[in-house]
Amino acid sequence: MTRSEFDDIRAFLADPASQAGDLLAVARALVEDLEQARMREAVLRTHYLRLLTAARASVAAEYAGADDPMTFVKHELGGRGQLPEQGEAVQRILSDARTAAALLACLAEREAKPRPRGSVRLRRCVGPARSLPR
Repeated sequence: MTRSEFDDIRAFLADPASQAGDLLAVARALVEDLEQARMREAVLRTHYLRLLTAARASVAAEYAGADDPMTFVKHELGGRGQLPEQGEAVQRILSDARTAAALLACLAEREAKPRPRGSVRLRRCVGPARSLPR
């Protein structure tokens, strides 16, 4: 949930014209969003742990002198459709990762900046799946 959505919900809750039924609907939507976020986190943790385990197994296989120590990593990446194409440039793959990291850092920086004083804030819910009762 974005900072804007939190601000919108706070404003809605502080509005004396809000009805109890409307507040209950907002609470239900928030609980549902929280549950979805926890499920996404669990899935991401599982993917991360599987990839980490595959990487560790590959390093151990290399230490043991296995013929193809990358088998575990290849299997994990192949299962997700993330294997690079034959002949795909290493620099391109690394630049994609660097670009993604830079975009995430820029997004985090933008959200961390305080809004200028006196700026007009539109009070509406911008999330695709959420709308506050009016």
